[in-house]
Amino acid sequence: MLLLAAAIWGFGFVAQRLGMDYLEPFAFNGLRFVIGALSLLPLIWFLRVRGRIKGMGDTGFWRRALVGSLGCGGILFIAASFQQVGLLHTTAANAGFITGLYIVLVPVLGLVLKHSTGANTWLGCAVAVVGLYFLSVGDDFSISFGDALQLAGALFWAMHILAVDHYATRIAPVVLACGQFLVCALASFVVSLGLETTTLEGVKAAWGALAYAGLISVGVAYTLQVLAQKHAHPAHAAIILSLETVFAAIGGVMFLDESLGSRALFGCGLMLLGMLISQVPLRYLVKSRHQKPA
Repeated sequence: MLLLAAAIWGFGFVAQRLGMDYLEPFAFNGLRFVIGALSLLPLIWFLRVRGRIKGMGDTGFWRRALVGSLGCGGILFIAASFQQVGLLHTTAANAGFITGLYIVLVPVLGLVLKHSTGANTWLGCAVAVVGLYFLSVGDDFSISFGDALQLAGALFWAMHILAVDHYATRIAPVVLACGQFLVCALASFVVSLGLETTTLEGVKAAWGALAYAGLISVGVAYTLQVLAQKHAHPAHAAIILSLETVFAAIGGVMFLDESLGSRALFGCGLMLLGMLISQVPLRYLVKSRHQKPA
């Protein structure tokens, strides 16, 4: 289930690129997050009926949900905006790998919150940064505008994960997810009304990309993640989900006729290696190496 979720999210970068053939970035984000929020309503109803979500009749429940949704949704809006606008100026493969740096950045930012960070995180971060250099930095030591936006977005994706981690213990996760999607959609629509021109014809033409990015990427993949992580170790889950970056590259090649040179492929490989290293404690690797076979 986790591998399927990673594949769905990876190919979601393709849908996001294709959708902007007909819609501008903020309009596309607004619509896809509205669809994503609506797709979670049946799941919320099901969990409430099964008694998995308690206290929905209390004022305190909705007060906490509002605060959490505003906090997480605001950060989500910034991260998604950087990602969507950045996709106008870079490839789906680059966007996928650079966005995936949030896996390394989360424990680094956690230092501010006094979270412990192991040596594997710093090693993984170093390897990933070297990979980012080969993927995005040119011979003149400049980074493309689109890749820079994706890098800024990765920082906010990491902040978003920490925010969700903070509020998820206070609010039912699926309610928090639905609320933050609605906040992100509303903020995107406000910006779109001021900066963009959206037509009904454009929305109709982008319906396929919107359906995938909203219904499949959010509704289906989120549900798969929630169900799967009940039976998977968090570190193992993070490693599998990091393969989203690989599927983004595959999707770019298959559906967008993108190509990666040997330098970029080497950089992608290093970035993926760094993400994997950051999730596996070095003591675990040493123990596994010296463990005698049964």
